[in-house]
Amino acid sequence: MPNSRKIITELKKMFPNARCELNYHNDFELLIAVVLSAQTTDQKVNAVTLSLFAKYPDAQSLASADSSSVAAIIRTLGLANNKSKNIIELSKQLVEKHQGQVPASLVELIQLPGVGRKTANVVLLEAFKIPAIPVDTHVERVSKRLGLVSVTASVLEVERQLALVLPKSQWIQGHQLFIHFGRYFCKAIKPKCDHCPFIKECQKKELQI
Repeated sequence: MPNSRKIITELKKMFPNARCELNYHNDFELLIAVVLSAQTTDQKVNAVTLSLFAKYPDAQSLASADSSSVAAIIRTLGLANNKSKNIIELSKQLVEKHQGQVPASLVELIQLPGVGRKTANVVLLEAFKIPAIPVDTHVERVSKRLGLVSVTASVLEVERQLALVLPKSQWIQGHQLFIHFGRYFCKAIKPKCDHCPFIKECQKKELQI
């Protein structure tokens, strides 16, 4: 098993300024932005949320919004109709059940429309600084290639296995380091293997990708 502390140390050197690349000013904006980021890029989300949050700055205003109007604002993201319905229904539940505030609980977050375990963990980690391990495609790919988790692990198993091999104090920063490494270096297509400091640990052949 590769030394996770050494991996984190090396990733810090590669990405000293790794942080969430979604633009937000509060917990509500973060939650909406993460829901919208499904199957698209952070850059595309940032391009539409400026207008979205200017018109609907909080849960109360978005809860009463017209779905077609919201879809028109976020149309470039793909799945706009479905996403607009989700964030409106999500906002309604925030108003009705949580006084318009984003709950700091995994159980409560995953009950909101459009919010899965990964999204909930991102919110816990970014908004409330509660240690969590959100597993997106980058985190899954990187952790498997680095041999930190089983190459056959499901998304939930990846989360649980990473929780065992990474010190809890490194979960928050480690999440962003893995994302940046997967997004800009250890890509799904054409990874920069020739310049990778972890080439000896790489399980890419076993993954057949």
